[in-house]
Amino acid sequence: MNPWLPVAPCMPATCLTPAGPRASWPRRTLRLVAVTLAVLAGAALALVARGLGTADRVRLAGAWSRLALRALGVRVEVRQGFTFMAGSAAGLRVVPVPETAPLIVANHVSWLDPLVMSAVLPSRPLAKDEVRGWPVIGGLAVGAGALFIDRDRLSALPEAVGRVAGALGEGHPVAVFPEGTTWCGREMGAFRPAVFQAALDAGAPVRPVAIRYLGPDGAQATVASYVGDDTLPASIRRVAAFRRLTVEVTLLPPVRARNRRSLAWAAESSIASVLVAPPVHGVRAAA
Repeated sequence: MNPWLPVAPCMPATCLTPAGPRASWPRRTLRLVAVTLAVLAGAALALVARGLGTADRVRLAGAWSRLALRALGVRVEVRQGFTFMAGSAAGLRVVPVPETAPLIVANHVSWLDPLVMSAVLPSRPLAKDEVRGWPVIGGLAVGAGALFIDRDRLSALPEAVGRVAGALGEGHPVAVFPEGTTWCGREMGAFRPAVFQAALDAGAPVRPVAIRYLGPDGAQATVASYVGDDTLPASIRRVAAFRRLTVEVTLLPPVRARNRRSLAWAAESSIASVLVAPPVHGVRAAA
């Protein structure tokens, strides 16, 4: 098995809990129309963005991500230490990045995660290579300044790591999901160490970020989980139908270590301290 293509045990039938509080039919319909218009607008903006510099493309992607989250009715709350900092996606304050561009790493639950990262922390996403060929979404990713990795070929991994290191060295933060696949949010997958080499090569800090989706009562909600054989249209409809979905983003202190495995473990443990207790992964990945 390709160690860069892990398989999570999460499946919709076993991991998605009952729908929970539902929005009214008019609100659901409005959200679906709004997000459709946002995607169409994003496709047009992506063409314009190709003529911009990287920093401008990242800023434009962040603005569009906030628009898309608002269209879906997703509220974003950002926490740093003990400080509560945010509100709705429309009024979300972008978090300034450190002077040295960090490698931003987060747990992976949903297709919403890249939008959340872009909305909160201006950064270039690292995406799987096949995304580039997807209708509309591929154009959005390219327009956002995404870096791509061919996960089917391990021989391409050093080149991808080199591109990430180059972006960090040029002062552009890069956002990655080192689990390599999505989990339901109640548990985590082990972080793959390979991409952490980019931070070491660039002398960049690693900034862990914990992502949790919550219902109106503050309890964990799995409605946004995108796992197993789930489909994107079905997931979008679930999110649009949920009455008050909040994504809680916890910005954790940067971590450093002497090698990529220790760095991956430090970042994973930091995020696990927010999401699960205790961290459950004692076996480290080989790549």
